[in-house]
Amino acid sequence: MVTSITSFGRSGLYDWMMQRVTALVLATYTIFMIGYLLFNPDLSYEQWKDLFSGTGMRIYTLLAILSLVAHAWIGMWSVSTDYIKQTGARFVFQSVCGLLAFIYVVWGIQILWGI
Repeated sequence: MVTSITSFGRSGLYDWMMQRVTALVLATYTIFMIGYLLFNPDLSYEQWKDLFSGTGMRIYTLLAILSLVAHAWIGMWSVSTDYIKQTGARFVFQSVCGLLAFIYVVWGIQILWGI
């Protein structure tokens, strides 16, 4: 029996809803970035730096990073609980995924905010 102790959310419905919300954030961010790159074909470092120097873009990018991590965590948790039957192996897999997600978020914050 799989317990919800390693689940991101409180229930399957909550996880399903979180997947949809994070997917929407990631889709809008991707569309924005593709549009920006298409409308600025000769993009220079200064333009790229200016884009990410604004607080709004930094917050939007941070939201996209957090959405990516939450989306990935729910997906990996679902896959691991479906296909990894041994509790120890599943725990190790989920622990590694959680550690990598944490590192990714910290690294993203460090890049965005220059901490």
